[in-house]
Amino acid sequence: MRHSTPIPFDPADKPVIWTVSVSRLSELFRDITLEYDALADIEPVNLGFDEAARHIRERLATERCDAVIAAGSNAAYLKGRLSIPVVIAKASGFDFMQALARARKISDRIGVITYQDDMPALAEFAATFGVPIEQRTYATEEDARAQINDLKASGIKAIVGAGLITDLAEEAGLTGVFVYSAASIRQAFDDALELARLAQLETNRNRRHVVADTLRAKHGLADLRGESEAMERVRQAVVLYAKSPATVLIQGETGCGKELVAQAIHRESPRTLGGANRPFVAVNCGAIAESLLESELFGHEEGAFTGARRGGHAGLFEAANRGTLFLDEIGEMPLALQTRLLRVLEEREVVRVGGTRPIPVNVRIISATHCDLEARVREGHFRADLFYRLAVLRMSLPPLRERPTDILPLAEWSLRTALASLGARAHPNLPAELAACAPLLLRYDWPGNVRELRNLTERVALFLAAEPLQALTPSFVAAVAPELNSLSHPLLQPAASPASAQRPGVLESATEVLARFGGRRDAAADYLGISRTTLWRRLREEQEF
Repeated sequence: MRHSTPIPFDPADKPVIWTVSVSRLSELFRDITLEYDALADIEPVNLGFDEAARHIRERLATERCDAVIAAGSNAAYLKGRLSIPVVIAKASGFDFMQALARARKISDRIGVITYQDDMPALAEFAATFGVPIEQRTYATEEDARAQINDLKASGIKAIVGAGLITDLAEEAGLTGVFVYSAASIRQAFDDALELARLAQLETNRNRRHVVADTLRAKHGLADLRGESEAMERVRQAVVLYAKSPATVLIQGETGCGKELVAQAIHRESPRTLGGANRPFVAVNCGAIAESLLESELFGHEEGAFTGARRGGHAGLFEAANRGTLFLDEIGEMPLALQTRLLRVLEEREVVRVGGTRPIPVNVRIISATHCDLEARVREGHFRADLFYRLAVLRMSLPPLRERPTDILPLAEWSLRTALASLGARAHPNLPAELAACAPLLLRYDWPGNVRELRNLTERVALFLAAEPLQALTPSFVAAVAPELNSLSHPLLQPAASPASAQRPGVLESATEVLARFGGRRDAAADYLGISRTTLWRRLREEQEF
């Protein structure tokens, strides 16, 4: 299973981030948290100011927290009183424009109250467009309350501000217009994640004897299971491509095993034969903020940015030296980083963020994508020169529905493995029982491919282990996995575009699925047979749409 966080991070050591708020900002924090729970353990602290500072300091004596996110006066208060980074969520100019537009529908005159400093640009805006805006600042809650009462007395009915201001405005019988947008809060989460990951990377690099195992490919040719002609062609390509140092682009739907193939190419390569055991380093380009991804790949020098490690640190290109760097979801890489990546591939040297000294690297690049990368090139979202540099050798992995002869053998192997992990034994007649379930399994489209099949067998194994006398019958499997009752997944349908019409099983609404499972992304991803990263990406795409 592919890591949802970039190697060399241990999934058990995900960054820990606490959000601090006592106002309506808490709701926005909660909503955005759902998008980031695959990347960090995020916990709300529903306290403010001195109570929050005291609570966090007490917990830090026995618990770990890598960064705190807060806003406004609460954030300013905490920043000088905590030993860990405090990321301040800031409202953008566009946020204020949207808030002013909402407030103008309520009142001709608008009050804007900000913490400590006013906004000169807002005064210019008011003068240019003839919008009556009264700006005020505050330093304490009592000060804010006094400013609100003064604005109310002057006839203003709508006040724009952060959570404390809008709460106090509504207490005074006015309309409070909340200024923060989801985009601004996401930026704060990205910044916190960057700081947390950099701190964690420093810790992990001080434990290289622990990290070393994660820098090696654990899967080889034998793990590419299936006796179909399609899988035999894949194994032949692995052996052939392993002989060359050229770049490889692996294309395939989610759950097809792209990282397994990349590891197998690495394991069969001369870079690892003869006991050399060269490093295999993987990074998911679609699951990391752009600023963090740059530092992860290329490393950074001391003082390159806020939170940069003292002495700097080596990036993943350096960590993979004389081995393989696997760039998963390469199609999600931001354009700005594509230019830097191209230069590294051409020059065979890397320059750390904030540095000037080129560092030679000898790394083989294997990349993977679920999307049509050539289409992204035509649309201007991916550099054509980088595409051809990454795709010297190409491999397209067949979806499970195109190799039906592998479904039953894979199901049997996965089910035996799942039962063994639960301390249960498979029935002696398991092959015959699975054969009876063949019509149910073979007519399904398997949009999540081998990952979905494995997830389904783990679900079935859990019920079988709980009821040892239960036979593996079609009716039992259908009850445990109701999605198999239709020809395709009930919550999936083909996309409308011609490019995706050839790929049955495109998610109709990840948001609905997540709601059905009460916001539990692991359960929703398992049910759909996709990774948590893929689920997160689809949720983000739906919100943008």
